[in-house]
Amino acid sequence: MLDTTIAGSLPKPAWLATPRMLWAPWKLEGAALEEGKRDAVRLALQDQAEAGIDIVTDGEQTRRHFVWGFVEPLEGVDFSKMMRIGIRADRYQADVPTVTAPLRRQRPIHSAEARYLRSQTRQRIKFTMPGPMTIADTIHDVHYGRRADLGVDVIQLDEPAFNVYMDEVREWGIAALDKVVEGLPCRTVVHICYGYGIKANTDWKKTLGSEWRQYERTFPLLAKSRIGGVSLECANSHVPMSLLGLLGDKDVLVGAIDVASDRVETPEEVAAVIREAMRYVKPSQIYPCTNCGMVPLDRDLARAKLHALGAGAALVRRELPA
Repeated sequence: MLDTTIAGSLPKPAWLATPRMLWAPWKLEGAALEEGKRDAVRLALQDQAEAGIDIVTDGEQTRRHFVWGFVEPLEGVDFSKMMRIGIRADRYQADVPTVTAPLRRQRPIHSAEARYLRSQTRQRIKFTMPGPMTIADTIHDVHYGRRADLGVDVIQLDEPAFNVYMDEVREWGIAALDKVVEGLPCRTVVHICYGYGIKANTDWKKTLGSEWRQYERTFPLLAKSRIGGVSLECANSHVPMSLLGLLGDKDVLVGAIDVASDRVETPEEVAAVIREAMRYVKPSQIYPCTNCGMVPLDRDLARAKLHALGAGAALVRRELPA
């Protein structure tokens, strides 16, 4: 019980991409870039293994950005027509590609990366992908004209947009998730957080008041969905932990590491978050995790936080009955 995992991303080595930067450009090209990506995946796996992380990811080392990595191979997305738009309800600006024609997937996406990840470790693995609503919010559409039509047929699961577009979550977001996971033989999770630890997000959080209750509207809907589990932000946040009870029998990936802080948590602080979650969720359903991806952090800081996560979960695990 209390197997640990991470939200997905880890910082990239400085020789691969610019540190502490979202959408950072690659520093290598051609065959050297592909080799560098594979090397970075192995380093990410080593960092997680040394920290005692149970369910590992590739750290999203092969992708400039978690959304771009998925949409780049899609037919109908034009990266020569970049537009600056406001995303996450205009929380911040981003240069994004344009949808100019019907979206079509001509070949498998991320399958090679997933196979490589599987070949490099005997641990359980998790592969992260963006969800339909978050994709629709991170590209510029001049073809469909309606966001629900843009995202509903694409397979992905990271949904930070679920804490922003509450009405759209109810109207089509949950249905889109249900559609993309229908028939999948593996376990499924949707990651819903309050964003990377960048200034635009930390400033936005200051406007949310003493209690962050966005989850109160989405969790009852997710409890009835096909999704197997929910990854959420708990560490150093104003999310009432009692909201976890709204998820019913879903697995809960409890964010016990604050990715918006340069301070490394102590194992006891991590354990305290896990213990609080256990008041509302069975230990067998809890997976201690990070609040969000750690790609904007320094690598040494991310490693230290991974170790805190592994050690904190171990503390609580030892307290449980045999």
